[in-house]
Amino acid sequence: MRKTLPILTLLPLVTPNEMHAVEPVKKPNVIIIYADDLGYGDLECYGAKNVKTPNVNKLAKEGIRFTNAHAVAATSTPSRYSLLTGEYAWRKPNTDVAAGNAGMIIRPTQYTMADMFKSAGYATGAFGKWHLGLGDKTGEQDWNAPLPASLGDLGFDYHYIMAATGDRVPCVFIENGQVANYDASAPIEVSYVRNFEGEPTGKENPELLYNLKSSHGHDMAIVNGIGRIGYMKGGGKALWKDENIADSITSHAIDFIKQHQDEPFFMYFATNDVHVPRFPHERFRGKTGMGHRGDAIAQFDWCVGELMKTLKELRLDKNTLIILSSDNGAVVDDGYDDQAEELLNGHQPSGPWRGNKYSAFEGGTAIPAIVHWPNGIKGGKTSDVLMSQIDWIASLGSLIQAKFPKGSAIDSRNRLGNLLGTDNNHRPWVIEQAANKTLSIRSIDWKYIDPHDGPKMIPWGPKIETGNCTTPQLYNMKKDAVEQNNLAEQHPENRDHDHAAADAQIGGQIKELPAVGLADRGAGVGGAVVDDEEIHLRGFLFQPGDHTLQIFFFVVAGNDDQDLHVIHLFPLSFYFRTAGAVHQNRKSSSFCNSRSRR
Repeated sequence: MRKTLPILTLLPLVTPNEMHAVEPVKKPNVIIIYADDLGYGDLECYGAKNVKTPNVNKLAKEGIRFTNAHAVAATSTPSRYSLLTGEYAWRKPNTDVAAGNAGMIIRPTQYTMADMFKSAGYATGAFGKWHLGLGDKTGEQDWNAPLPASLGDLGFDYHYIMAATGDRVPCVFIENGQVANYDASAPIEVSYVRNFEGEPTGKENPELLYNLKSSHGHDMAIVNGIGRIGYMKGGGKALWKDENIADSITSHAIDFIKQHQDEPFFMYFATNDVHVPRFPHERFRGKTGMGHRGDAIAQFDWCVGELMKTLKELRLDKNTLIILSSDNGAVVDDGYDDQAEELLNGHQPSGPWRGNKYSAFEGGTAIPAIVHWPNGIKGGKTSDVLMSQIDWIASLGSLIQAKFPKGSAIDSRNRLGNLLGTDNNHRPWVIEQAANKTLSIRSIDWKYIDPHDGPKMIPWGPKIETGNCTTPQLYNMKKDAVEQNNLAEQHPENRDHDHAAADAQIGGQIKELPAVGLADRGAGVGGAVVDDEEIHLRGFLFQPGDHTLQIFFFVVAGNDDQDLHVIHLFPLSFYFRTAGAVHQNRKSSSFCNSRSRR
C-alpha cells in the first residue's frame, strides 16, 4: 500500500497565456545545445579534473552557469518530449525510452518549440539525436521511401537527425524525412521482434564486434563493428560510421547557420555524445585518459567550439542566445566494454549528487545548464536558482513575444528572468521522473520521492541505484544534498493518506469534462464530476511540519476564485495516477493560482 506525506505552501502555476512578455532589443538567434547522458560533473567548469572542456568553459565564463537545473526526466525520450512541448511526459502514454522504429511520439497536431519559433519568423532546424519516433505508426515505417510523418510536421524547416540514438537501429541519418545518402542497392529492413535470415548478431558472432564489445545487451544487429539494440538489414552507403557522427552533425548545423545568417534562426542541436556506443573520432581518442567516455566529452566540447567559431566568423555571436544542457544524468557502463568505469580515476560524472541516469535520486535529473547571450545578459555569473527544462518553451516564447495556442505548453511557466539572470527567485517546485515513472517533487529545500516497490538497483546491467522505496522518501536538500537521511521514516504518524482511502473517497467516479470556470481563464483544470458534484482538481497543498513534508493535491468546489473550499485531499502519487491519466489528452493546466485557499 502506497503512503504519502505532508509539505510547505500553496504553489501557483501560470500558463503561457498568463506570461508577461519581455521586450527584446532585437530578436536573437537561439541555439539549444542538448548533450546526451552528460552528467553534472562531466564538464571542467562544473569541477571535472580529468577532461578539458575549454569551449564550454568559455560559454560559462561569458554567460550564466546554473547549479540547480533539472531535466524533466532521468531518461532521454521523456525529457526531450517535455522540453519541446512544454508538457510533462507522464501525461501521455508511450513516452518511455523509444525504440528505434517508434512512431512519432509528438504528433503533428501538437504545438512545439519549433512551431513557436517558426510562427515568430524564425528559420528552424534540428540536428543530431532525435529519439522521439518517426513515421505514423511504430514498426510500420518504410525506410526506403519518404516518411509520412517527420520533423517537418513539427515546425522544423530542415532536419538532419538520427532516427533514435546511437545504440539503436536504423543506423542511418534522416534528412528532411528520408534516409540521407540512400543506397538503392541495399534496401533497409528494421525489426525489433526478430532477426533477418543470414544477418549476424553480436550475441552469436562476437568476433565481428571489432570496434566495441558489448558488456550487457546491445548484442543484436552489428553495424560498424558495434552491436546494437534491434535488428537491421541493408543500408549500404547510408550507414553511419560512429567515429564520424559528431563531424557530420556539426557540419550540417554549420551549413544551416550560414544559410540563415541574414534572418533569425532557431536550432535544436542534439549531439550523440556522451551516449553509448562511445566511439569518438580518432583525433579525440586518448585525449583524456578516461577512455572513450572521457574522449567523447572532449569531442562534445569540440562540437560546441565549432558552432561558436562559426557564429563569431559571421558576426552572429553577440546576438545568439545559446542554452547548453543535457537530457538526463550521467551513466558510466551502459552496455559496452569501453573501460568507462575502470578509467574514472576519481572523476565523478554526477558531481555531488546521489544516483545517475534512470534514478529517482538527484543524479538522475540534475544536469549542467549554461546560458550565453552577450547582447542580453551580463556574463560571469553562477546561479543556484531552482530551474526545470519544462519552462524553457514558455520562457523563450516570452522573449520573442510568441503567441501560444490555447491548450499548448500546459506545464511550462515563464521563467525568463531566471534564464537571463534578472530574477533569482526560485521556481517553487520542479517535478522529476525516474526511468520507472516514479515521480518526485523538489523545492529549493526539500525533495519528496513517491513510493515504488521496484528493485533497488537497475536490473539490466548498469550499477545504478533506482531510488525505489516502498515507503515515502523525504530529504532536506539544504542539509542532506546526497539524500541519505530519509526524514519520512522518522514521522510515521503523518503517513495516513493512501491510495485505498483516496479510491474510497473518490468512488472511482472521476471522469473528464470540458474545461469550465477557472479553467477557461487558464488558472484551473478541466472540470470533473464526483458524485454528481462539479469540482476542480486545483493544485498542490504543502503544509509545514516538524521536518516533514506532506504532499497533497486538493479538490475544491465552486467557480469563484474568492470562494473556494476544499472537499477532499489526496496524495501526490494518486494525483499523478488519476488526474494525470484523466488529462493525458487534454490541453489545460492542472494547477491553481495562489488566491485559492484551504
